Order: sequence, then C-alpha cells, then structure tokens
Amino acid sequence: MTDVFDGETRSRIMSAVRSKDTRPEIAVRKALHAAGYRFRLHRKDLPGRPDIVLPKYRVAVFVNGCFWHGHHCKRFSWPKTNAEFWREKITRNMQRDQDDYTRLEHLGWAVHVVWSCCVERSVGELLARLAGKGSPFSM
Repeated sequence: MTDVFDGETRSRIMSAVRSKDTRPEIAVRKALHAAGYRFRLHRKDLPGRPDIVLPKYRVAVFVNGCFWHGHHCKRFSWPKTNAEFWREKITRNMQRDQDDYTRLEHLGWAVHVVWSCCVERSVGELLARLAGKGSPFSM
C-alpha cells in the first residue's frame, strides 16, 4: 500500500511525533508514582538515555513505540513506501537498543522495556518485580 499523504503532509505529520512525554510514557510514570516509586527522567549520563530511571533500584525503563523500535506485534508492519529506508532505520534502532541494554547491564543496571501495545501488562510486571526487589532484579 502506498502512502495516502503527499510528501509535505507526511513530513508535517512525522515532525509532530514526540520522543518524550508520550501517552504510554506518562501512563507508566503515573502508575509508578501512584505505587510510591520515585524516579528520574531521561538521564543523559546513562547509555540510551532511559525514559524512566529508578536509581534506588538501579532499574532503567524504556517505553518503546512498536513502530519505531520494531516490536513484532500486531501494531507493527514494515512500511511499503520508501521500504528500504525504513527497514534500515528500524533495524538500526533495534540494534542500537540492544547495544544500550547490554551496556546498561554491564554497568549494573536492570533494564525493563515497556511496549506501547501492552503498557498495562508491562507496568504490572514492572511493579511486581520492583515489589520483590529484595532479591536481584532479573529480567
């Protein structure tokens, strides 16, 4: 299927895509705060600049959009327009994400990824793991 918008309209739409304070990210933050957890946002000194950081628990949380980070769920499909560009971009994003997660783990941080397609379930898993933090946080 080809793009239904002309180039100028598509460019305007894509430039409005947010990288911070997205609805899924805000939902995760509200759930953590309501459960009594305090956190920092977008720590620049950590690999990948995690969306949410819980320093007390050494947990880094990434709230990823299914399209931009290549989550193979029902919401994700490879674009038909400019397919090679998008395949390379999304594949690079996926590789960069894995590299960032590995670097964080080597620094002693636990990584939790919340996908936009399943925020509620992922937040529940995160809260359960934080509640059982007496033992090492394992992902």
